[in-house]
Amino acid sequence: MNRPGVTDPFPHSPALKTAAPPSAAGRWYLAILGLVIALLGGLFIWLMARSFLRAREMRTWPEVACVVITSEVEERRHDENSPAEFRQDLSFGYEWKGAARTGDHLTLRGSPWSSKRELADQRVSEYPVGKTTTCRVDPANPDFAVLKPDSLAPGYSIWFPALFVVGGLGISFRAAFTKKSQPQR
Repeated sequence: MNRPGVTDPFPHSPALKTAAPPSAAGRWYLAILGLVIALLGGLFIWLMARSFLRAREMRTWPEVACVVITSEVEERRHDENSPAEFRQDLSFGYEWKGAARTGDHLTLRGSPWSSKRELADQRVSEYPVGKTTTCRVDPANPDFAVLKPDSLAPGYSIWFPALFVVGGLGISFRAAFTKKSQPQR
């Protein structure tokens, strides 16, 4: 904006000047930051892939008939000042290769605790005492069975942490391998 008789009201404004090239310390910082972001993304990819593979393996476990033996709401408090938590206390019987066995896992991690009693009541109503259903038995450990296999959702969502790996590596690559430009005079 070079008009005759008008002076620049902000002569030292950084928005009007070109950015200085990053220093070596700044480039190292960006390279390390990018690697940290990529490593965190890689950690989450590993965790999600492990969950997905475990859920996929559970779907190969043989299904056998089972009968719900107990199904009631369990309540706990960590101390007298904490709110109550609820979960379904469940057990079921099944037969594996001629031997009667019992299980107590709704899912791989058991029955989840919740501060909402309605959720526990709903789970109890889904599996009332005497209900005949199917459970999946781990052939490597027939004493372990679940009524519901884990979800395959982690495998479908693995693309999200992959974006952090790609982005972090891109930041590191650009910081490490771009040539330092010469300052304009």
